[in-house]
Amino acid sequence: MSAAAVDAQAPARRLRVAFAGTPEFAAQALRAIVQAGHTVPLVLTQPDRPAGRGMKLQASAVKQVALSAQIPLIQPQGLRLDGRYAEQAAAAHAALRAASADVLVVAAYGLILPVSALTMPRLGCLNIHGSLLPRWRGAAPIQRAIEAGDTQTGITLMQMDAGLDTGDILLEQALPIAADDTAATLHDKLAALGAELVVQGLDTLERGALPARPQPEIGVTYAAKIAKSESVLDWAQTADALARRVRAFTPWPGTQFALPDGRVIKVGAAHAIDMSADPLQSAPGTVLRMQAEGLDVRCADGVLRITRLQKPGGTMQDMPQWLQSADDLTGLTLP
Repeated sequence: MSAAAVDAQAPARRLRVAFAGTPEFAAQALRAIVQAGHTVPLVLTQPDRPAGRGMKLQASAVKQVALSAQIPLIQPQGLRLDGRYAEQAAAAHAALRAASADVLVVAAYGLILPVSALTMPRLGCLNIHGSLLPRWRGAAPIQRAIEAGDTQTGITLMQMDAGLDTGDILLEQALPIAADDTAATLHDKLAALGAELVVQGLDTLERGALPARPQPEIGVTYAAKIAKSESVLDWAQTADALARRVRAFTPWPGTQFALPDGRVIKVGAAHAIDMSADPLQSAPGTVLRMQAEGLDVRCADGVLRITRLQKPGGTMQDMPQWLQSADDLTGLTLP
């Protein structure tokens, strides 16, 4: 049964809202749902993962919220009843049935929900997605929006179906992308907006009216998962494109370039400057100058000024600090 099909005359009441999510983006939504007074009978999140220098097992942000709020929690490795983790999937299905949830809210969960799970709650499943669908369906909408040079993004509250972010739109709200936004800063803005929008959607849904509309067929794009190999800066691209990639991949997976001797330098911040900085029209990859303002590298079009860098084994430093112990790279051609 879809959210749009709820009887408009049904009396308002707090909903039983099961929740599936993993990182901080999802944790903010879970906190907001709890604070709004909805009952959360069950939380699903991914298993603990090793993290940090000691690679100790770390609980997800959602797990931490659930434990703090004393919400029943399960962490299956898979949800497909015919998959590799069929026994865990069956237990998860049983737990979801026992929760008797009116609706399941999903946000950055990281596991695919089979149709058997999507149809279990009486009002189906709602997804909090970090873009204005149908633009940037898929795994990395925040990063791909910045990388593409989009000037706005937003949150879509969507009725989930069996497709990849193809369900009907229930609510959406746009958010401008600032010229200096990184994936980290934009993530935080969208997480806060997502928490607000899902509470608004649930409040409307409990009154029995949350109209749905199909996604437009025009304007579909896919936000492919970020690969670590994309972190290497390619000087054959434009300076604008590389500056956007630096912002899009901050904090993860970061961006980097290699020196001719093979040392890898990580990049923390950069911006494009115009071609007047290179009157001699040097080859792409040429280091034009090192100064307190930044490390200037010629690109296919324009110059990339790098203002935060990290040496192997070091820490990320602003350019004036980095200059105190750095070799002069002026005139080198970077690979």
